Amino acid sequence: MSRSINELTEGQDIGSRTIAVTRTDLVKYAGASGDFNPIHWNEAFATGVELPGVIAHGMFTMGAAVQLVTDWAGDPAAVVDYQTRFTKPVLVTDTTGTPEPGATVEVSGAIGKLDAEAGTARIDLTVVAAGQKVLMKAQAVVRLS
Repeated sequence: MSRSINELTEGQDIGSRTIAVTRTDLVKYAGASGDFNPIHWNEAFATGVELPGVIAHGMFTMGAAVQLVTDWAGDPAAVVDYQTRFTKPVLVTDTTGTPEPGATVEVSGAIGKLDAEAGTARIDLTVVAAGQKVLMKAQAVVRLS
C-alpha cells in the first residue's frame, strides 16, 4: 500500500508493535550476519566482560524496529534513509525450553516531519526494552507516492 503525502499529518501515529526476542533469535541472527561475538549468546562470556548478561545485537534491534516502518509504508524500498543511536543494550535472558521470550522490545512510530517538495515523510520511532529507551533518534525517511 503506497502512502500519499496529502493524507498524512505531522504527529500522526503509524502504529506500534511488541517484538519478542529469544536467545535462539540471536543465534539465528549471528548466523545470518556473521557476527558471532559471544556477548550475544554466551552468558559466562557476557558477564565475564562486565555485561549484565547476553545482549541482542544492535543491528538486530535496529532491524526489528524498522519493520514497523516498512510494514506501514507497504514497501521496504520506500525507506530511503534510516539512522539511530544505540543507548542501552537489550538484555535477553535464557528462557530455553519455555514459551516465554527472553526480552520484549516495544516499538511505536509517528510522523515527525513531512517534506512535500521531496515527497518524503520522516518517521520517528520510540524503541523501549525493560522500561528503557534502547535506541535514540531512531528516524526513517520514507518516499511517498
